[in-house]
Amino acid sequence: MKRIVIGVTGASGILYAKRLLEALTHIDAEVYLIISETARTVARLEKVDLSGYPVHYEENCDLEAGIASGSFLFDAMVVVPCSMKSLAQIANGYSTTLISRAADVCLKERRPLILVPRETPYSRVHLVNMLAAHDAGAVILPASPPLYTNPKTIEELADMIAARILDHCHIEHTVGTRWKT
Repeated sequence: MKRIVIGVTGASGILYAKRLLEALTHIDAEVYLIISETARTVARLEKVDLSGYPVHYEENCDLEAGIASGSFLFDAMVVVPCSMKSLAQIANGYSTTLISRAADVCLKERRPLILVPRETPYSRVHLVNMLAAHDAGAVILPASPPLYTNPKTIEELADMIAARILDHCHIEHTVGTRWKT
């Protein structure tokens, strides 16, 4: 069973986190979920409910949580959506929250860390931080769903990002549609 940490930060696109959570619950993964305060506000605005999943809910202010330690084994971490504030903290090793600390653990322990920025356009500062996070070992996976699959719903669009995240976590799945010629 895969053990995955998911950080949800205050960028628009909470649906991406929801679709990832749904996919992970169907494949019997053990999930540790951290939702920032700003993400809770955005979730209310976007009318997306992240409660009620069979996951371990962690408080973003709890820097003593198990996942804050390199000795706590987990397979990968995803920050989805990843705000530019969280990206800056992660890229620069500024661990003031559980999300940024768990991401720091991923980088120092060389575990997969997938950051899903949901911002447009990117400023030079954003790009520099993305490059720094990439150079430290993170995968930058922008929430840019493909349209060649002819999605009929917004959930189908979000599923394509969830599928790419699962691929980068090395988790077999049947989410989304793969390219076929």
